[in-house]
Amino acid sequence: MKHLFTVLFISLLSFSVSAQEKAAKIEFKTDVIDYGTIEKGADGVRVFEFTNTGNAPLIISKVNSSCGCTVPKKPEGPIQPGETGQIEVKYDTNRVMPIRKTITVISNADTPTVALKIKGDVIDPSNTNVLEKKSTSVMQE
Repeated sequence: MKHLFTVLFISLLSFSVSAQEKAAKIEFKTDVIDYGTIEKGADGVRVFEFTNTGNAPLIISKVNSSCGCTVPKKPEGPIQPGETGQIEVKYDTNRVMPIRKTITVISNADTPTVALKIKGDVIDPSNTNVLEKKSTSVMQE
């Protein structure tokens, strides 16, 4: 009876190890995109590139953003091992303000949830500060 339990335990252990060997793994080139300072109405589309470095197909099931001003687009089909993919992010640059947003990627990878960030500053060049418009001070005139 002891031998039966020992064989059963070893077979379950080896099965769980072999099941863990087949897993997708997502690796992003970068997890932060810096828009820098951009003008109102500029192109707000940026791309996060990633590679499936695992040995099973990677399926991205959901991509969410932290607000409605950022629209992410996920790949449609599975990404095979060794292949690359993209998550496109479009920020609404008609909103003049600093950009600090998070995009959450949910997949079947060994790390199922990954947080990506975008940052930057959208400015309106037509609304310059009164102090910036004046090239010389009042005292110099």
